Amino acid sequence: MRQQKRQSGFQVRNKKCNFCKEKVVAIDYKDVATISKYLNRWNKIQPGSRSGVCAKHQRWLTVAIKRARFLALMPYTVK
Repeated sequence: MRQQKRQSGFQVRNKKCNFCKEKVVAIDYKDVATISKYLNRWNKIQPGSRSGVCAKHQRWLTVAIKRARFLALMPYTVK
C-alpha cells in the first residue's frame, strides 16, 4: 500500500481490520489473550478508529469483552 502525505505533513495510514485479514467467523469470549489487546490500560474498550477494527468486528468484539467480564474471565476495572 502506498502512503499519501497530507498538506499538514502527517502521513495517512490505511488500516485494515485484523479480523478481516484473518477471515475470522466469530470472536470467542474465552480467548482472553486476543480480546485483551483491544483494551486500554484502564480496561476500557478502545474505539474502532483507534484499534483499526471494522464496525462489524467492533460490535462482535464489544459483545465478547462484555461476556468475558460477566463470566469473570476479565476484570471490569484496574485495581
